[in-house]
Parts: sequence; C-alpha cells; structure tokens
Amino acid sequence: MRSRLLPLLIVLMAAVLVTLGFPLAISVAAAEQQRLVIDRIDDTARFAALAQAITDTSPDSEERRRTLQTDLEVYASVYDIRAGVFFQDDRALAKAPGSWALPAEGEGRTAFDEALLGRRSHDPPQVWPWQNGRVVVASPVVRDGDVVAVVVIDSPTGEMRSRILRTWLLIGLGEALALLVAVAAAVRLTGWVLLPVRTLDAATRDIAGGRMRSRVAASAGPPELRHLARSFNEMADNVEDVLEQQRAFVADASHQLRNPLAALLLRIELLALELPEDSEEIAAVRTEGKRLARVLDDLLDLALAEHAEADLQLIDLVPLTAERVASWRPMADREGVRLSLEGAPAATAWADPVALSSALDAVIDNALKFTPAGEDVTVTVAAGTGTTTVVVADRGPGLTEAELERVGDRFWRSTRHQNVSGSGLGLSISRVLLAAGGGSIAYEHHPPHGLRVTVSLPRERPGG
Repeated sequence: MRSRLLPLLIVLMAAVLVTLGFPLAISVAAAEQQRLVIDRIDDTARFAALAQAITDTSPDSEERRRTLQTDLEVYASVYDIRAGVFFQDDRALAKAPGSWALPAEGEGRTAFDEALLGRRSHDPPQVWPWQNGRVVVASPVVRDGDVVAVVVIDSPTGEMRSRILRTWLLIGLGEALALLVAVAAAVRLTGWVLLPVRTLDAATRDIAGGRMRSRVAASAGPPELRHLARSFNEMADNVEDVLEQQRAFVADASHQLRNPLAALLLRIELLALELPEDSEEIAAVRTEGKRLARVLDDLLDLALAEHAEADLQLIDLVPLTAERVASWRPMADREGVRLSLEGAPAATAWADPVALSSALDAVIDNALKFTPAGEDVTVTVAAGTGTTTVVVADRGPGLTEAELERVGDRFWRSTRHQNVSGSGLGLSISRVLLAAGGGSIAYEHHPPHGLRVTVSLPRERPGG
C-alpha cells in the first residue's frame, strides 16, 4: 500500500510545484524584459528630445545633429546597442553604428511603423533564454504635433537572457529542495498513516497462521486507524474466546465419551460370549466401536494440538526423519511397499520435534495405506533458501483436482477410500501441529500417479 500511496503523493506535490513554478518563471522573464524595455524607452525619449530641436531652418541644427550623432556613437560603443533617428522615408538623421540600417521587415519595421503613427513601443514580443532575439523600441519625434522622425533602439538580449536563466535555475533549485522536503514529509506521513495498517496486517497473518494471541498496539497513526486497531483487538479476543470454548467442548466431550464407550464395548464383549464366535453382526459392532474410539482419541489430540504452544528448536531434520522412516519400515515391509529416505545429509530448520514427528507419522502412515504392494514411498529431505522441506511421495491412486482442494479438512475422506481405516483427522492434526511452529503442509499430484505431500519448515525462527 505504501508503494502505491507514496508515488501518488509525490506526483501530486510535484504537479503543484510545477504548476506554481511555470507561472513564476514566465513572470520573471516578463519582468526582466519589461525592465529592459522601460530602460530603452527612457533612452529613446532622451534621444527624441535632442532630435526635436534639429530643423533644416535652424542655424545651429548641424551642430545639434553632430551632438546627437556623437551621443549615439558613444551609446552604441558603451552598451553595444544600435540606435538611430530616422525620417519617415527611412533616411537617417543620425545613427550608430554607421553601417546599420532599418530592416525592411520584422520587429524593427513593426516598431518603426507604430512610432510613425505616434505610438511608443511598450510591449515587444517576449524573448526567452533559448532564443537569440533582440528587443526593438521606437519612439516618435514630435514637432508642432506632427511626427517628423522616429528614434529606434535595437538592443541585444544576452544579458537579459542570462539574468532570466540564472533566476530560473534558482527557481528550479528551490523547487527541487521543496520537492525533497515534500518527499521526506510524504515518507514520514505515509509511515505514520500506514504503521497501524502494517501492524494490523502482521497480526492478521499471525492469527491466520494459528497464533491467536497476536494483538495490535493501538498507539500510533491517525485516530481512525487507532480505533480500527482497538476494534480488531476486541474482535480477536472474541474469536479467541469462541475458539477456546470450542476446543474445551471438544476435549471435554471426547474425554467424557471415552468411559461410556469403553463400558459399551465391554458389554458388547460380554454379549458376544453368548453368541457364535463367527457372528458377522458382533464383528461389525466391534469394528464400529473401535472406529468410534479412534475418532474420540483423534478429536482429543486435535483439541490438545490447537491449544498447545509449539516448543520450537533448531534441529537437524535428517536424523529425526530417518528415525520416523525406520519406525514405519516394518509396516512397509509387511505391506510389500518399498519405503526409502533420500536427500541432503543435513538440513536444519526451526520446529517442535514432537509435533513434527507426529506430523511425519500421519503423512507416512497415510502414504503406506494407499500405496499398493510392489510400489515405492520415497521420503526426501531438502534444504532451500528460506525453508527446509520433507517430501513424502507415494505411488498410490492419488487424488483428483477437487479432492486436492479438500484434503486435510477435518473428517474429510475421499469417497473412493471409505474402505480404508481412518478417522479423517490425521492430516488435520498434522496441519495444526505444523502451523503452530510456522510450518505448513501442501499436497500435489505425483505423476504418473500418486500423491506428493510437502512439509515445509522455516530455517529462521518465526517472529525473529
């Protein structure tokens, strides 16, 4: 969730900064050019005042023209700006440098034409830092209410563009720093907002894995999430209470039913003394009684397994698995099944040795029950990156896809295997025992036929 929320916040903040930065950059460029234009307009006004006193009839007009020419040359040499005073027919009254002439078209011609109409330049086109343009400003020279000449200043924009670019760089640097601050704030904000969510997710996974005592510390994050954490803890407490009542009921019921069942089986044996020894009814009653006793024992084991805490230890699975395989080999020999152990010479993992032994017993027993004589049951121990696995693969009839989804459920047995002894709780007990220590059990096909059961155990201690 953080990987989705954090980029969204960063993109939104970047969009806000860009939205604010572009108008600011444009206004800075416009302000710089406006300052340049105002400065040049002041210069044109000064030259227009000098040119206004120059007439063809005045005796000192030539002296004034030379003065104007000198001022224009000094102005052009000092500032590297082209300036001149032109009559309406484009003849130059004075100009500097001498080789400069009014352009026939372009911004200079447009400014000149506007000045002939009595309008002073005020808003030339914007020149951007990446453009090598010039700013042309023109002012009319008015005598007796008529425009007699035009002062034109053609100014380079290199210095202006440099100032704009430097200001833009400062703006970009400021926005980059602001974005870094915003990213840091967004990281802290998302961490503060999502801390209860991460804690809640971890507690949910713990409860889903069988650690029902996991709770959420409702002391961080927004008030709404703290309230959610408290509600989750209340829900977890209620669920744990309900499950504890169910476990207690199953354990008590299984324990209390064992004595009446034992007495009932004893009475059946007494009644059997009065009947023929080969009575099929008595044999069926005995079989069902023993099956009921086995179901009660498995129910009690299941209740105890769900209630007990795992005694986790870092153990080598190879000797433990070899011991369980050796214990089941007599039964495999009796059934004509080849039971073998393969895999790594050593493989460590965190597990409860008693719980793991019980789970392996249930899995190997199940494999031997369904594997016909002459076939193989292979037990393989392998060490992976994060888990160590014990794989029990048989060559029995296997399960269908629908049956694979249900295998391990309580009291579930395939309709094709109802004639095989069992209560349907062995694999359920194995799953509970393994889950208490952070392990798991999975089922899959073993081509061309058979079932592969994989017991996975963590190589690092669950919960750190």
